[in-house]
Amino acid sequence: MNAPQTKALAGFNRRAIPQEAAETRWQAADGYELRRIDWAVPHGACRGSILFLPGRGDAYEKYLETLDYWHRQGWQVTASDWRGQAGSGRLGSDDVTGHISDFRYWVDDLANLWESWRASTPGPHVLIGHSMGGHLVLRTIAEGKVEPDAAVLIAPMLDFIRHGVPMPIMHAVARLMAKIGDPRRQAWKWGEKPRAVPADRIRLLTGDEDRYGDELWWREHRPGIAMGPGSWGWVSAAYSSVRGLWKRGVLEAVKTPILLLCAENDRLVSPGAIEKAAARLPRGELLRFGHEARHELLREVDPIRDQALAGIDGFLDRVVPRHN
Repeated sequence: MNAPQTKALAGFNRRAIPQEAAETRWQAADGYELRRIDWAVPHGACRGSILFLPGRGDAYEKYLETLDYWHRQGWQVTASDWRGQAGSGRLGSDDVTGHISDFRYWVDDLANLWESWRASTPGPHVLIGHSMGGHLVLRTIAEGKVEPDAAVLIAPMLDFIRHGVPMPIMHAVARLMAKIGDPRRQAWKWGEKPRAVPADRIRLLTGDEDRYGDELWWREHRPGIAMGPGSWGWVSAAYSSVRGLWKRGVLEAVKTPILLLCAENDRLVSPGAIEKAAARLPRGELLRFGHEARHELLREVDPIRDQALAGIDGFLDRVVPRHN
């Protein structure tokens, strides 16, 4: 497996929308408008199409470098916000807290986008999701609402770091907190200033200070994409959705070839749960990183990021080979 030549893209400006990409909006079934960004079908032979979905509180601006890399590899590439995140409005009572009452809204949105996107792009069709996006990609596949040729789940949110507390107890607490007050209120605090990020937040996400700085730059220059903590409603809905995936027979029924990536040092989602899911998926494969990596594998230092990209490239070359 050859490492991707990211060094050749050293001149890529991570703080600008590439000229090859177009930002537009698409309408969900109920008329709700969401942002998307598309790299057109590459010149010459097209490798296929990738649809990328980011995580909770994320924005596609953070992944421009990787999306452009896939486009240069010959893929048509699309990324989208989730409803109520980044530049696609808010569902809570303020413009900072991430709220949803039920993950089914996001599942339905992905199914809706998939239908039109798949019909208008060349195959094979690949779904890639990071963190909460990885969870939602897997759930939407498991519910039979999308049928990609392959999927990649990067640090997917299949369980949280619970410090030994059983999941049913954590879920019960979240449900209670959502019921006894406004479910849209923040489930955790960041600091006194609503839009300010904690100084130690980088330690949860990446070891690359420059790439982390890119996110802060985008939050400053596009303040509408900035999001802080999740709501108690989100926490309760997240546990409901996660527990649904772990019901007997759900993962075993998924026939899609799926690559799952995790980091042993992840302090946001459980690497152990990702390993278990890979073992239960009939066509699941696992790429695990050690303590050298954190949650955002596609925004890590070059040696780690290169290894993640090479793993994804190799997996796709095997399960959806190029058509000569």
